[in-house]
Amino acid sequence: MNFLAHLYLSGDDPARKVGNFIGDFVKGRDLASRFEPGIVAGIGLHRAIDHFTDTHATVKQSKKRLQPTYRHYSGVIVDVFYDHFLARHWSHFSSEPLDRFAQQAYRELLDHQAVLPEDVKHMLPYMMTGNWLLNYQHVEGIDRALTGMSRRTTFVSHMQHATADLQEHYTAFESEFHRFFPELKAFCEEWIGKAGSR
Repeated sequence: MNFLAHLYLSGDDPARKVGNFIGDFVKGRDLASRFEPGIVAGIGLHRAIDHFTDTHATVKQSKKRLQPTYRHYSGVIVDVFYDHFLARHWSHFSSEPLDRFAQQAYRELLDHQAVLPEDVKHMLPYMMTGNWLLNYQHVEGIDRALTGMSRRTTFVSHMQHATADLQEHYTAFESEFHRFFPELKAFCEEWIGKAGSR
């Protein structure tokens, strides 16, 4: 999943949200020496979400549609597509307006700026200025996100062209998101509950 989903699936704890958000930028296992417990929990949740997502049959179905063109980048693209559907159908999953959720998330990230990895510190102003979390609901916002990601890949990814695939197979991707995301949400709620009881 991409940024919006990771933030949403973190629950109400700001530190856990920050940890979940920065999970892709943090390597290694010795986390307790670098971060407070809430952020460590968020990074753990991020890794659990990634494993659940990568091994789920419905997500594999979405990725299979993209693999001939985008190969190993198909998973990254599906993550962004699913963030689009989460933003587009936000009111189905949350009673809090998306714009308010986004602004609160930005504030919480700024509150923890001292522990953010350098790449996140560099990215965050652009994210806030462009209000990525809100604009994921629009295909144009997804296009901007994928084009930006394509500039940062080590190898040629063609991700800047992927919104054409989203539009061509929109109903199929949307249906797969709706099959998958409630299962992921339930998984995260259970994970958080177990982590809190330790």
